[in-house]
Amino acid sequence: MLENVNLKRKLSNEEYDRVLPGLQRRLFDLQKTCWDNKVSSIVVFEGWDAAGKGSVIAAVMQRLDPRGFKLHSTHLPRSVEQNYPWLRRFWLQCPDAGEMAIFDQSWYIRTLEERVEGLVPEKTWRSAFADILDFERTHADNGSVLVKFFLHISRKEQERRFTKYEADPLEAWRITKVEWARHKKYDEYFEAAEEMLDATDSAEAPWTVVEATSRRWARVRVLNTIISALEQRLGDQAPPREASESAAAEDADIRTAMDTFDEREPQDA
Repeated sequence: MLENVNLKRKLSNEEYDRVLPGLQRRLFDLQKTCWDNKVSSIVVFEGWDAAGKGSVIAAVMQRLDPRGFKLHSTHLPRSVEQNYPWLRRFWLQCPDAGEMAIFDQSWYIRTLEERVEGLVPEKTWRSAFADILDFERTHADNGSVLVKFFLHISRKEQERRFTKYEADPLEAWRITKVEWARHKKYDEYFEAAEEMLDATDSAEAPWTVVEATSRRWARVRVLNTIISALEQRLGDQAPPREASESAAAEDADIRTAMDTFDEREPQDA
């Protein structure tokens, strides 16, 4: 799956500035409608270190009503969490009716980092595939929308971004020996990601592999995908697009805010 991704996809500054406010406004309108109709959603972000998960999530959240979503950042399980069934902590983070839960990494940490770093035996991470499918199917059967993204960049692009971050005194903290160690295992993570995507792609919770060399392209691709999934779930209850487009014309301040944010990001190759 990852081998066939076109990582050269890009979006011009002009096109990005033109479409972003409308997409963010549309997502806000859909979020409100989901809240009113008690439709919950789960948005998962996985991908490479420095692939831009943080900036994409920021673009998704920027126009949302903060009362209607929660952001969860997933790390390796703490010792106390290891005393419970491994999915327990994620069940506790599930959204209430009408809410959106956004995961900056998720339960897939077991099939990626825990697997590649040898933190769990093969039998454990292999059995996690079935656990995950059951977990996601249960949410879908309960009416939740599940959207899963894997942000993909090449080994060369990851190294370029690491080096650029390290050269910036304000960004160097982001790259440690841990990130470089994972970079050296790029091929192992690639193999694990391929198997994960193949084993857990389902009709209820499909994967979207996002070409993330261009951060602008990645943000727009993610926003469009979430919008499409929510519109499909809401059906006739979805607000008319004309209303969102009209309101977006009044949101010109978003463009200035995102331009300022982009100044802190490495430029597209």
